Amino acid sequence: MMYANGNNAKLGDKVRLWNGRLGIVVCSMDTNEYTPAYPKAEWEYLKQGLLIKADNGEVFHYVEADEDIEIVERADARAA
Repeated sequence: MMYANGNNAKLGDKVRLWNGRLGIVVCSMDTNEYTPAYPKAEWEYLKQGLLIKADNGEVFHYVEADEDIEIVERADARAA
Protein backbone atom coordinates (compact mmCIF):
# COMPACT_ATOMS: atom_id res chain seq x y z
CA MET A 1 0.00 0.00 0.00
CA MET A 2 1.15 3.53 -0.65
CA TYR A 3 0.56 6.65 1.41
CA ALA A 4 -1.27 9.55 -0.21
CA ASN A 5 2.14 11.18 -0.91
CA GLY A 6 3.13 8.21 -3.10
CA ASN A 7 5.62 6.57 -0.71
CA ASN A 8 5.27 2.85 -0.02
CA ALA A 9 4.21 1.98 3.51
CA LYS A 10 6.80 0.01 5.50
CA LEU A 11 6.61 -2.08 8.63
CA GLY A 12 7.45 0.07 11.66
CA ASP A 13 6.61 3.41 10.04
CA LYS A 14 5.26 6.00 12.47
CA VAL A 15 2.14 7.59 10.99
CA ARG A 16 -0.46 10.23 11.76
CA LEU A 17 -3.89 8.62 11.39
CA TRP A 18 -5.85 11.82 11.89
CA ASN A 19 -5.54 15.02 13.88
CA GLY A 20 -3.79 14.21 17.14
CA ARG A 21 -3.70 10.40 16.70
CA LEU A 22 -0.41 8.66 15.91
CA GLY A 23 0.27 5.01 15.19
CA ILE A 24 2.81 2.43 14.03
CA VAL A 25 2.51 0.05 11.08
CA VAL A 26 2.58 -3.39 12.77
CA CYS A 27 1.68 -5.59 9.76
CA SER A 28 1.81 -5.24 6.01
CA MET A 29 -0.16 -7.99 4.38
CA ASP A 30 0.82 -6.54 0.99
CA THR A 31 4.53 -7.23 1.64
CA ASN A 32 4.00 -10.25 3.93
CA GLU A 33 5.65 -8.52 6.92
CA TYR A 34 4.50 -8.96 10.51
CA THR A 35 5.86 -7.94 13.89
CA PRO A 36 6.29 -10.47 16.72
CA ALA A 37 3.40 -8.83 18.62
CA TYR A 38 1.15 -9.20 15.53
CA PRO A 39 2.20 -12.55 14.01
CA LYS A 40 1.33 -13.77 10.56
CA ALA A 41 -0.61 -16.76 11.90
CA GLU A 42 -3.10 -14.41 13.58
CA TRP A 43 -3.40 -11.68 10.93
CA GLU A 44 -2.79 -13.15 7.46
CA TYR A 45 -6.54 -13.80 7.06
CA LEU A 46 -6.88 -10.08 6.26
CA LYS A 47 -5.09 -10.82 2.93
CA GLN A 48 -4.16 -7.23 2.00
CA GLY A 49 -3.44 -3.78 3.35
CA LEU A 50 -1.89 -2.55 6.59
CA LEU A 51 -2.53 -3.03 10.27
CA ILE A 52 -1.76 0.08 12.30
CA LYS A 53 -1.64 0.21 16.09
CA ALA A 54 -2.65 3.66 17.33
CA ASP A 55 -0.91 5.27 20.28
CA ASN A 56 -4.00 4.59 22.43
CA GLY A 57 -3.79 0.84 21.70
CA GLU A 58 -6.56 0.62 19.11
CA VAL A 59 -5.76 -1.38 15.98
CA PHE A 60 -6.96 -0.35 12.52
CA HIS A 61 -6.90 -2.27 9.25
CA TYR A 62 -6.62 -0.28 6.03
CA VAL A 63 -7.00 -1.94 2.62
CA GLU A 64 -6.67 1.29 0.66
CA ALA A 65 -4.70 4.41 1.35
CA ASP A 66 -6.62 6.92 3.41
CA GLU A 67 -5.84 10.54 2.61
CA ASP A 68 -5.62 11.27 6.34
CA ILE A 69 -2.73 8.83 6.92
CA GLU A 70 0.60 10.67 6.77
CA ILE A 71 4.02 9.28 7.39
CA VAL A 72 5.70 11.01 10.35
CA GLU A 73 8.90 8.98 10.51
CA ARG A 74 10.31 6.04 8.59
CA ALA A 75 11.11 2.92 10.57
CA ASP A 76 14.61 2.76 9.08
CA ALA A 77 15.25 6.38 10.10
CA ARG A 78 14.61 5.50 13.77
CA ALA A 79 16.86 2.43 13.54
CA ALA A 80 19.81 4.42 12.17
